[in-house]
Amino acid sequence: MVTLAGPARRSVQRMVAGMATVAEPKIGATKVPMSLLEPNTAINYQRIEDNLVIVRDRLKRPLTLSEKILYGHLDDPVNQDITRGASYLKLRPDRVACQDATAQMAILQFMSAGMDTAAVPTTVHCDHLIEAQVGGVKDLARANRINREVYDFLATATAKYGLGFWKPGSGIIHQIILENYAFPGGLMIGTDSHTPNAGGLGMIACGVGGADAVDVMAGIPWELKCPKVIGVNVTGKLSGWTSPKDIILKVAGILTVKGGTGAIVEYTGSGLESLSCTGMATICNMGAEIGATTSLFPYNERMGDYLRTTKRPEIAAYAKQFSHNLRADEGAEYDQVIEINLSELEPHINGPFTPDLATPISKFAAEVEKNGWPTEMKVGLIGSCTNSSYEDMSRAASIAQEAAAHGLKTKSKFTITPGSEQVRATIERDGQMATLEDVGGLVLANACGPCIGQWDRQDVKKGTPNSIVTSYNRNFTGRNDANPATHAFVASPELVTALAFAGDLRFNPLTDTLTGSDGKPFKFSDPSGFELPPSGSYDPGENTFQAPPEDRASVQVAVSPTSERLQLLKPFTPWDGKTPTDLPVLIKVQGKCTTDHISAGGPWLKYRGHLENISQNCLIGAINSENGEANNVKNQFTGEYGGVPKVAAEYRDQGIKWVVVGDHNYGEGSSREHAALEPRFLGGLAIITRSFARIHETNLKKQGMLALTFVDPADYDKIQPSDKVDILGLESFAPGKNLTLAVKHADGSKEEIPLAHTFNEGQIEWFKAGSALNLMAAKAKARAAGQA
Repeated sequence: MVTLAGPARRSVQRMVAGMATVAEPKIGATKVPMSLLEPNTAINYQRIEDNLVIVRDRLKRPLTLSEKILYGHLDDPVNQDITRGASYLKLRPDRVACQDATAQMAILQFMSAGMDTAAVPTTVHCDHLIEAQVGGVKDLARANRINREVYDFLATATAKYGLGFWKPGSGIIHQIILENYAFPGGLMIGTDSHTPNAGGLGMIACGVGGADAVDVMAGIPWELKCPKVIGVNVTGKLSGWTSPKDIILKVAGILTVKGGTGAIVEYTGSGLESLSCTGMATICNMGAEIGATTSLFPYNERMGDYLRTTKRPEIAAYAKQFSHNLRADEGAEYDQVIEINLSELEPHINGPFTPDLATPISKFAAEVEKNGWPTEMKVGLIGSCTNSSYEDMSRAASIAQEAAAHGLKTKSKFTITPGSEQVRATIERDGQMATLEDVGGLVLANACGPCIGQWDRQDVKKGTPNSIVTSYNRNFTGRNDANPATHAFVASPELVTALAFAGDLRFNPLTDTLTGSDGKPFKFSDPSGFELPPSGSYDPGENTFQAPPEDRASVQVAVSPTSERLQLLKPFTPWDGKTPTDLPVLIKVQGKCTTDHISAGGPWLKYRGHLENISQNCLIGAINSENGEANNVKNQFTGEYGGVPKVAAEYRDQGIKWVVVGDHNYGEGSSREHAALEPRFLGGLAIITRSFARIHETNLKKQGMLALTFVDPADYDKIQPSDKVDILGLESFAPGKNLTLAVKHADGSKEEIPLAHTFNEGQIEWFKAGSALNLMAAKAKARAAGQA
């Protein structure tokens, strides 16, 4: 605990009203568990309080909410450089969360670090490996059968290292976090890009790669480039068909998929009072699609209501006591401000193929016709981590109930994905599930399912153009069903439900009518529903949580050397200290290249714990600028064409390092670090782009790869797929100092192109050591030797 001497303390107390941080008695005198499942770990508001006294005295300006929470978690508030958009903050997160697909690699790395217990509370959630086929119960049973090896590994590893384990069927990681672990003012990292969902409870929650998670689990501060802060001032009031989802759909249209990069999106204004806690979580969840570091809401009584309903009244009371630090200071300045008037906001539908193509419902039919999008809606899919709350299901069920009263069933196929076992059991108890099933809905497992491509879709052949509408968050090409011709659109659950009864994208439920079974036209009423269960409590359903055992010494974690799904990691080779020369361009990527393009999901998810096997999907979705084709590149030494992983491995096995050249916002989308591990495993040295998505850039650095950008983005056009390059300047590699790309074209001509980077001193050491994990292991070995 930090205690300030008289002058510093008095200077803070003299600051204007609304900025006080010193409370009497001390906030830390009250001990409130962070979670009912972790009764011995208390919320540390005192650290935030003490840190902010120091930071305020240094900065002497009002703070945004995101600054309060971030700076309140600084490892060294006295000496930390604090400059938005420039400094690298060293932070102490309160907890870590991992989903099963990324947890495998994170735990394998943690095991390599030689630790025996996680330094902070950590949980693992089984939600990604359950494929949607025929329905929840049978799909879950099948997943348990085919993923047994992975689930057993995760169950024993979490028991061994003191982690909480949520079994298959428990629900989606972000919903479980909101129900059990999120709290106002907390700081969490999670190995999934939609971790920001917890911002709906006033928590800074950031998606990261597994190596970042390992750092925090090992007791090392988490490093984050000090974010800029985008303010979204919300006025007016939600009503009618407009939902919280429409706020983020609108914001995505304004900021685009890269407009939030390097920034926290912080919501303010009087309009927030009309948003539910789970509605705010929806907005924060999909904030990942604009590239934001995270999104965040100030504490209010809607959050308090949710905490009390989820049996956490003590946290609600504690947050209210600390509320002066759970909202922005009066006069806090933002780097950009967006205005949203809820009273004027229309429902939106975003897509296809990108989540930032935003169209209000009043103009959507015309856009469908103008662009020639398939008008028939083949499937409507509601739920997922973004929109599967009790409120979402209630509002969707109100539409289904009205349609049923007119004798209708859905024209489109219609699926429902509950976000958690708690939501599933509660909507079963309260009748919404039966309502949705009675009109033709199929309830899937409490898991990610089609949202991440875990969908055994059989109604259309691959390559057939078709349209689907989901209440999910992401709609990149082939994302949901691996069909590049599927036009996927994103909307609110109630709008998706209404469209499922029309079966036509051009239907506008605000103005258009449907014909009932009696032959009479009717127009849907506005959706209605309950924010929280009217009974005042959720049905917890089946208990799917495994706490770590008291005696962990006897737990054995087995990884078979012949396994096709799990593989122990070997350290990457350190930099040899030499200037890299004659590096072939493996592929010059044309256009959008998300982590789905770099490391595909769907059927590849089963290999997330086996680096060698999953590397066979490296960049197979990226488009080669040379021929406009995916997964077809030229080996510059043999002249033969082959798949990207094949050619990359051929180079590696000949001792030849290679580079990838990419376009804007390279690596947007998921937090999956496999998109960085795979090129590293296959012998890559550098990824050179016009710009990077935040998480992917960090993941590349963590694995010892050079993440470099063109100083002039137009220089991307100078690179040819047949080029070989040298990277000059690594012998004096330093923060803020450009490197040089010496390009050798196939015709014999040469040119030099300046390259920028964002490496700091510590990250440069990662590169030299071969990876952040190598450096961690070397330091641990040195400490052990010093203690011997």
